[in-house]
Amino acid sequence: MAVSLEAIVEEMRMFDVEVEQDDVTEKLVELCRIYRLKEADIANKWVAYSITKHGLSLTLENLENFEHDSLSKEANKIRKTAKRDRSLGTKDLASLQELIQAEEEEENLLESYTTPSKGSQKRVLTTPENPQSKRVFALNRSPHLLFSPSSFSPSATPSQKYSSRTNRGEIVASFGTAQATSWHGSSGQTAVIELLNGAEESLTKNYKYMFQKLLDVRDVLSFKIEELGCALKDHYKIEEFSSVSLPAQEPVTVLGQIGCDSNGKLNAKSVVMEGDLEHSSGMHVPMDLSELKEYSLFPGQVVAVEGLNSTGRRLIASRIFEGVPLPFFNAIDSTKEEVLGDLKQQMILVACGPYTTSDSITYDPMMDLIEIIKKDQPDVCILLGPFLDAKHEQVENCQLTEPFEVIFNRCLKGIIEGTQSSGSHLIFVPSLRDVHHEFVYPQPPFSCYSLSKEEKQRVHFVSEPCMLNINGVTFGLTSTDILFHMGAEEISSSSGGSDRFSRILKHILTQRSYYPLYPPAEEVNIDYESFQSFAQMTVRPDVFIVPSELRYFIKDVIGCICMNPGRLTKGQVGGTYGRLYIRRMAVREEHQSPCIAAQVVKI
Repeated sequence: MAVSLEAIVEEMRMFDVEVEQDDVTEKLVELCRIYRLKEADIANKWVAYSITKHGLSLTLENLENFEHDSLSKEANKIRKTAKRDRSLGTKDLASLQELIQAEEEEENLLESYTTPSKGSQKRVLTTPENPQSKRVFALNRSPHLLFSPSSFSPSATPSQKYSSRTNRGEIVASFGTAQATSWHGSSGQTAVIELLNGAEESLTKNYKYMFQKLLDVRDVLSFKIEELGCALKDHYKIEEFSSVSLPAQEPVTVLGQIGCDSNGKLNAKSVVMEGDLEHSSGMHVPMDLSELKEYSLFPGQVVAVEGLNSTGRRLIASRIFEGVPLPFFNAIDSTKEEVLGDLKQQMILVACGPYTTSDSITYDPMMDLIEIIKKDQPDVCILLGPFLDAKHEQVENCQLTEPFEVIFNRCLKGIIEGTQSSGSHLIFVPSLRDVHHEFVYPQPPFSCYSLSKEEKQRVHFVSEPCMLNINGVTFGLTSTDILFHMGAEEISSSSGGSDRFSRILKHILTQRSYYPLYPPAEEVNIDYESFQSFAQMTVRPDVFIVPSELRYFIKDVIGCICMNPGRLTKGQVGGTYGRLYIRRMAVREEHQSPCIAAQVVKI
């Protein structure tokens, strides 16, 4: 741009600033050209800067300080904002190339004023010896491919750590005994998948949230205490409950939920018993655990406690009545007995996202999982989110070049079309970490992907959490990391060896809720009205799938087979997935697990 020396001098004189030295004049012209400023702009900025510095004189040294303190910082802010705006918007190929060209011209202009001592930053030409940058290369590729990772992100380089793994297919956890030498399904030919509670009583569509009142939250929590209190009273033959604040010289039994006396982490000295509304009017008292040999408590846990409260201000607990699990679901009725009687063994595959490594957006682990599905042909594949992880580096840094929904739809299309030859039923469970989906718990099913008439026969979108009936076997599914959240808050004391995972899983099953922790973790946004309707267990599941960042496992907890299949990726390396053989057993007086065998396998 053309800059007039005389115009700069005139603009400065308007503010009573004289330009006397030639080197100062040349420096002002140079600053105008580098930072693309008009004559009036450079004068205004200098006057504003000099006033903040208590009236600096116009010298070469002060101009250099002015450039460092003001002009260069403003230019950096503008450049960062422009890059962020470009990454947020959807650009076609032509506009992306124009942006790259403009950026190169800007860099070349700045480099022309760089002193030799700072070194040349000029971008080199593209030759076989000096290949084009990955970012430019990715943007110049066709964005119309079905599953082209380079159209997702400027850096679509496959993860080196993932591709160089050596433990593929390694079995890291087992349960039961497999009836065959290899795992293989029957392509979903006999699989029957239903929502356990039916479509009318299940979460099947989006709902409005973010307007709940504290009074409504209190009502939901109070109802939970009353409901579990009735089960405790019937099971343990408790005559009546007392108030937590009523002084008594004899042992009493009180009902309420565990709380903490501060905003910090729960410990043995900070436990508070929050009484129910009916007997205690919601009042609370500190609880002394010194008389208990064993206990396991977490915030929000509904318990009945027997103890001494002589002053009405402190409850010395002598016994804690644990929760009561729900009965199992009876899958047989008069109308379905003949249909379900001849059902054969079913293979279930379970995987939990993220489906791509943290340093890449190429979805290589997901493609490897598709190959496993095509090879083993499981009857049912349960795929839990996140599919496009909100915690992924390139999502957090706004480096994706397409909208989240577009990338997610392309991801799902790759899975559905890639597994079509296997015939497997696909069950998609959303996650709170799915960046494109509703951030609320319980979470409605995915709705942005449209299924064809043929795909609807084998593709099922369900809510988070949910309970399914697969060939007479009940599956409880959740993608929220409740194990990690409860593990961070739970306190326990035991005289012998105690399995932490089993304790937490037993709490979930006996509290009859997929998320019994209160208050919830900061990353869980609960709508309590829907929570009461759609996040409670109505029966004890035969199989409970509960993925977590914690170590994978398969455990039998009070008759329920609980599996943490791990995540398909762990940072930059491969993770694990799970597989099960199930078969509905004949009706017996004692419950027999339908899970014949289960394994957790390295991807």
